[in-house]
Amino acid sequence: MNLVTLGAGPAVFGAFAAYAARGLILGRVATAQRDQYRLYTETVEVLAEASGALWYGASGAASMPVTGDWVAARIVGPEQAVVEAVLPRQTCFSRRAAGRREERQPIAANIDLLFLVCGLDGDFNLRRLERYLTLAAESGVRPVIVLHKTDLCDHLAARVEETAAVAGAAPIVTSSARTAAGIDGLARFLAPGRTVALVGSSGAGKSTIVNRMLGEDRLATGEVRESDSRGRHTTTHRELVPLSAGGALIDTPGMRELQLWAGEESVDRAFAEIALTAANCRFRDCSHTGEPGCAVAAALAAGEIARARWEGYRKLLAEARRHEERAGGPAALERKRQVKQIHKAQREHYKSRR
Repeated sequence: MNLVTLGAGPAVFGAFAAYAARGLILGRVATAQRDQYRLYTETVEVLAEASGALWYGASGAASMPVTGDWVAARIVGPEQAVVEAVLPRQTCFSRRAAGRREERQPIAANIDLLFLVCGLDGDFNLRRLERYLTLAAESGVRPVIVLHKTDLCDHLAARVEETAAVAGAAPIVTSSARTAAGIDGLARFLAPGRTVALVGSSGAGKSTIVNRMLGEDRLATGEVRESDSRGRHTTTHRELVPLSAGGALIDTPGMRELQLWAGEESVDRAFAEIALTAANCRFRDCSHTGEPGCAVAAALAAGEIARARWEGYRKLLAEARRHEERAGGPAALERKRQVKQIHKAQREHYKSRR
């Protein structure tokens, strides 16, 4: 396996240099299932498990190897290895793990492009797409919106127009794996050394797209239910698939639950037109709930911002603020400081009136 065409560059080789001096080999994680991994290396494909030192030295489950990671490994037998270290990630697409604890769940690491696959059947959902775009902004990965199953859509132009209203700078590509229409439009985003991950709901057609781009039925696919256009999890794990011309695709299982692991800044980037409008409000701390000189309220009244788009923004912004508060990040500390100042001012104002 040529690791350069698989994505290894100066940053990866630089981070690996110290491990090479110890006799370790460089590998990229193709699959990660519990504590078992499959790695591509320069000479051989190996199965691996994490070393005890890696387990005990990890800062949490999110720092353990995931699909797409570059790792330093030690060969311990025929096609067997032990992962000793995870190299620094250039990017990482993550969501908030299920449950009450504020924990990050990485989906794929070191990706360059993100195909957000939306089926043009019952799967089409602009609010869910906004959520994906916010997570893409948080990860620093460039998104490409893929409106798939055009053969099942009678109003394609309208769907493209609706998507463009929330896409921002993200390109929009329409495709159909059944007719092969638009697959060439997706192929132009592939290149040696570039990794593209596909995310979306079950039944959206991610595995079918991968098979079309590979030119073979490499990944299992399944039919979707007519009632809700959802499919079974035919992809049961995340898998990095090398491309013959260089580069790689990462297929991921459908995500029914997509909780935010993102801050306010990422929400603003995903809703750039609202954030830019809010910057013109008379008051810097405008809550857009009735203050005089509110530019957002004026834009809503004029129809320049769609009401559904505004409600989606408010919902994700509130979710991002809860995340920052629970995670205890700098933004949460600053917000707590501001709240204390407000409470102090209120108390002083109350005392002055006594």
